[in-house]
Amino acid sequence: MNDIISIENITGLIYLIRGKKVMLDRDLAQLYGVETKVFKQAVRRNIERFPEDFMFEFSKSEFINWRSQFVTSNRDKIGLRYRPMAFTEQGVAMLSGVLRSKTAIHVNIQIMRAFTKMRQMIFDNAELRKEIDELRDDTDGKFRIIFETLDQLLIIENKPKKKIGFMAKEKQAEFVKRGNLTH
Repeated sequence: MNDIISIENITGLIYLIRGKKVMLDRDLAQLYGVETKVFKQAVRRNIERFPEDFMFEFSKSEFINWRSQFVTSNRDKIGLRYRPMAFTEQGVAMLSGVLRSKTAIHVNIQIMRAFTKMRQMIFDNAELRKEIDELRDDTDGKFRIIFETLDQLLIIENKPKKKIGFMAKEKQAEFVKRGNLTH
């Protein structure tokens, strides 16, 4: 049950909104195996557990902007009829006190591991950049082309990777439904 959901799949559901790494209510509900409506009701019943730095709801303009990226938003396609709730790492941790099923516990553990892995990747990248900058300073501009290439590699490494290849029809339908893939 440890690998109920892969960390890589979870990391793909983490967005940067308002300068914070967050997960959206609909993605969390799907991971926990509950309807988004039920998930949101549980959160609203325990709203005192979720201050603004743990969870926030999209503003009207954020919601309109988010929806415009998907062109259409009827219930069958995307399900973005209501403003989503965005949960920070602390908010996701707080969900473990609200959703108490065994599945929720295991999913929460995987999500916490994903946030930790992302933090470590950012830290590792920052350390590497610092070492490259120190080496550049030590060489007084020699090997400029090598340092420019290293800079480009670091930039490419930070960009999200587009998945390529074929996928089963069921999986493709699920991605289309979630708005991750268009026909």
